[in-house]
Amino acid sequence: MTLKARITEDMKTAMRSGEKDRLSCIRMLQAGIQQREVDERITLDDAQVLAVIDKMIKQRRESVTQFEAGKRADLVAKESAEIAWLTQYLPAQLGDAELEALIREAIAATGAASMKEMGKVMGVLKPKVQGRTDMGALSARIKTALGG
Repeated sequence: MTLKARITEDMKTAMRSGEKDRLSCIRMLQAGIQQREVDERITLDDAQVLAVIDKMIKQRRESVTQFEAGKRADLVAKESAEIAWLTQYLPAQLGDAELEALIREAIAATGAASMKEMGKVMGVLKPKVQGRTDMGALSARIKTALGG
């Protein structure tokens, strides 16, 4: 079953069980997927759907930070719940050892020796780790590996 089909099935389940908040989150996800498909005139595959989910999770994490600063516990709880629901669609997260091995492989494959070539390394790694790790943390690890 594709990721889009799984999301649709989860939406139907949420409708039947009366989970309004979860249903709202899933509908927002489907709208984001549809928006990207219309904008780019393509049908998204699982990797591209994961990119949409990643973006939505990142937005919610930023919102949580802002709401915590504004002392809005109600909105923090709502955004955190949405993060939990969206995270269910992500593949298993990579461990530290796996991530380090992938970074070493990518550096070796690209022949990167300095920070100037970080983009090449990210280009190789991004499709392999999309949705399986935080891209900001990955970037920091690559900088460290390249001596930056």
